[in-house]
Amino acid sequence: MSGTLKYLLLSIVLGLASPASRAAGQDCLPPPVLPDNLFPVVRLETSLGDITVELDRKRAPITTNNFLRYVVAGQYDNTIFHRVMAGFVVQGGGYTETIEERELFPPIFNESGNGLQNLPMTIAMARFDDPHSATSQFYFNLAANASLDPNPKSWGYAVFGLVISGQDVVESIAAVKTGYHEGLDAEDVPLVPVKLLSASVMEPPH
Repeated sequence: MSGTLKYLLLSIVLGLASPASRAAGQDCLPPPVLPDNLFPVVRLETSLGDITVELDRKRAPITTNNFLRYVVAGQYDNTIFHRVMAGFVVQGGGYTETIEERELFPPIFNESGNGLQNLPMTIAMARFDDPHSATSQFYFNLAANASLDPNPKSWGYAVFGLVISGQDVVESIAAVKTGYHEGLDAEDVPLVPVKLLSASVMEPPH
C-alpha cells in the first residue's frame, strides 16, 4: 500500500468517528509537505557536525509530514539535544538553550505499527504516555531498542527514517557528559549544550 493511499484510508477511518473525535482526528493528520518527494533527506547542522537523515514517507507519511513542517517552519533551528542516554537514545527538538519551548503544531497520529523498528541510527518521535501525543521532539536510537516498538498490548514509538551520514556525530553527542538540569528537572542533560543549529531539506538528485 502506498503512503498516500495509507494516509487517505486513515483519513477516511477517522472521518467515520464521532464529531468530537473526528475533529481530534483531523488535528492528528498534518497537511502534506513536499508530497512529491517520497524519501525526503534532511540535513541537521549541529554544534558537533552534520547529521543527514532520510525520511520514509512510504511507511510513515504522517510522521514525515509532521517532521518536515517543523523543519520548513524553522522550528528546529537553534534548539538543543536535551536528553542523552549512552547506549539508548539522543533526544532533541523541543527546547532552546534557555529552555524555552518552541510553538507546537497539534499532536499527530501514532504510526508505530508501520513495520519500522527502533534499530540503531533510526530516527523516531518522542511522546508522552498518550500514544498520540508526539509533536516536535524526536530521537536517534543508539541501540536496538525493542522496548520502544509496539506489541499486541501497547503502542510503540514511531520510527520514520534513518541516519544516512553523520553516524559519528550522533555517537559524539551520545558520548558527552550529562547530569541534572534544574530548569528541566531532569537527569541525562548535556552539561555543555549540544545545539541543533539548523535543519533543512536537501534538494533531491536530478
